[in-house]
Amino acid sequence: MIVHLKKDADKSRIEAMAEELKATILKNGELTSLITSSSLKELNGEYEGLIDETFIFDTDIQLAHSDYHSGHREIKLGDNYIGGKHKNTLMISGPCSVESREQITRSAELCVELGISVIRGGCYKPRTSPYSFQGLGLEGLKLLVEVREKYGLLINTEVKDATHVDEVIEYTDIIQIGAKAMYDHGILNKCGKTTKPVILKRGFGTTLQEFVQAAEFMLSGGNPNIILCERGIRTFETKSRFTLDLCGVAYLKENTNLPIILDPSHAMGFAYGVPDLARACMAMGVEGLLIEVHPDPSVAKSDASQQLDFDTFRKLYASLGSIATAIGRKLI
Repeated sequence: MIVHLKKDADKSRIEAMAEELKATILKNGELTSLITSSSLKELNGEYEGLIDETFIFDTDIQLAHSDYHSGHREIKLGDNYIGGKHKNTLMISGPCSVESREQITRSAELCVELGISVIRGGCYKPRTSPYSFQGLGLEGLKLLVEVREKYGLLINTEVKDATHVDEVIEYTDIIQIGAKAMYDHGILNKCGKTTKPVILKRGFGTTLQEFVQAAEFMLSGGNPNIILCERGIRTFETKSRFTLDLCGVAYLKENTNLPIILDPSHAMGFAYGVPDLARACMAMGVEGLLIEVHPDPSVAKSDASQQLDFDTFRKLYASLGSIATAIGRKLI
């Protein structure tokens, strides 16, 4: 249950009510709300004078539910917006990992050339093998800051675990929580205390319920700027890296109020399939695309097989604009 309280409600009574109901107190401007378990369906009459409005749910997806907030939440990203009344689809591109100043600078220059405002690049890499490149860490974050200052781009990078979440929050404009870190409550709690936009990637073995409830942790912590990212789930199929769940995206669009972006690079796992998959993603009318691009994928230190070279990405980007126009959206 979500309870909106009256503006003049007594603070001590609110705190007593929250304690009795085991509720989270959430403040958003002048609005104070209590969030309880969805198992609670009615309130005692003694609180009637405090309550302005209540919302009852059959699931603990509450703040993220479309019954609570129709349409997708508006999120400001630099000078641009996604969600709300804005029919924008945000392109986020760049290499899987920040590898060197030259590599990330060339990637930033491609973004500027195409009019892309957000560059991605991993600095802390949660690799499957302990012998793979693990990222440049803080050095990589500082290289991202350099290109932000030089080219005016927003930077998006991934937090791997709670040991460096404060660094990622401090240095980046958009925080990315990767599929392998989705259940890390240290990360979720920290990201719930900031208002910087957070891209939450779906774990490859995660149900839609579990996925959105992870977002609910951050929403209930006070951060309204949460973006969901579908990046493929593990199925019986072995000919692609994962299976991009566009059926799940349809569910999220209908039943949640959170902006949705799609990552065809990690889903496919092979560069040859990314352009066609990206065009299918664009046709879903989502709020963003996340595509890995590298100056020379053959020498990439991580995920070399799925990263697009610059020429391939240029052609893809041009084709996506036509699809966006056809469905009444704008690629930004």
